[in-house]
Amino acid sequence: MMSWIHVLSAWAVPMMIAFIPLYAFMRKVPVYETFVDGAKDGFSTAVSIIPHLVGMMVAISIFRASGAMDFFTGWIAPLMMKLGVPTEVLPLGFLRPLTGTGSLAFTTDLIKTYGPDSMIGRIASTIQGSTDTTFYVLTVYFGAVGIKNGRYALKVGLFSDLVGFIAAIAVCLLLFS
Repeated sequence: MMSWIHVLSAWAVPMMIAFIPLYAFMRKVPVYETFVDGAKDGFSTAVSIIPHLVGMMVAISIFRASGAMDFFTGWIAPLMMKLGVPTEVLPLGFLRPLTGTGSLAFTTDLIKTYGPDSMIGRIASTIQGSTDTTFYVLTVYFGAVGIKNGRYALKVGLFSDLVGFIAAIAVCLLLFS
């Protein structure tokens, strides 16, 4: 069974890469021209979101350099300790909505320090998979399509991150304690 899964996983992506253009060709879609048009659109989108990305990166740098993240984690740490939550994962709750790369680096550091099978490693990994980079998503996608008023998108996104953070901790404590 395992050898079949290894063969399937090794060939899945190359088969899809071959299948999609062949299917398009059979349906009389101009494959190369369609690809080039998509690449042009992608390039112009990438150029148009650069100012939004720069603004977001500056805001993240200010948040971390000002000590705001340390202040917030220090403020909530006593409550988390009473609930049995390792305080080492708290900065991840603040980083994850801001930066995917920064939160991944933080998670990697936690796993290197405490191990992947530790409670901290399991909670950090689950948080990483249960939350999203809300500010990045709103910046890139709203900036790309020109949405100026996100209305409730930020509130809903951050609330979803909070629920994902709490659920990740609860599930790990329930399953692995």
